[in-house]
Amino acid sequence: MLSSPEVLWQAPFQEVVAAQAGQQLSGPWRLLLLGDGSPTRHLQLLSGLAVDVELIAMEPEPLAGPEAPAEVADLAPPLLRRQVWLRCGQDCLAWAESWWNQEQADRHLGQRHQPIWHSLTANRAELYREVDGLAQVTAPWLEERFDRPGPFWSRHYRFFRGGKELTVIREVFSPQLERWLGPSLGAAERSLTDARPGERSGLQHNDLGIP
Repeated sequence: MLSSPEVLWQAPFQEVVAAQAGQQLSGPWRLLLLGDGSPTRHLQLLSGLAVDVELIAMEPEPLAGPEAPAEVADLAPPLLRRQVWLRCGQDCLAWAESWWNQEQADRHLGQRHQPIWHSLTANRAELYREVDGLAQVTAPWLEERFDRPGPFWSRHYRFFRGGKELTVIREVFSPQLERWLGPSLGAAERSLTDARPGERSGLQHNDLGIP
């Protein structure tokens, strides 16, 4: 099991749920990160290739650590934690981890190498997705697998069925998606970054108000 990425910056919860977060993002990236569509469906549509799920680990988690999204505390224990890479062809385009009640995981994750969205909608059951978090994160193992320097855009959300929380999912997206979506930052933010020679692409700590 990989350690969760370090969170460098996180948008206020109220801004995320009110769809006011991510003003620095370009339109396509804002839709990807804050929209309520299926990320695996989006990756398939963008790349033209099926999404392959590479299972990293799926293990019991007696107590969620401090790095877990706050919403994990609303899941009934005992918990299970799952981590995967999402690949389209040779490109690794995203990493994801999810927290589940053990009983719900046994019920919905029988096909462990299948995207969660496919598992949960196998019988065309109604689901509600609530996006709760937008963040910039980093980790050496993300940089190695994505073959890009961080930080990386991340989000987390919950699935509900019948008003009950099913799972909390955190996703981190590769900058390779700029091939189809264009730069992640809007024009104004890009001009700020371009004005600083030597800075790598992506949102910098000072842009986020981080000391």
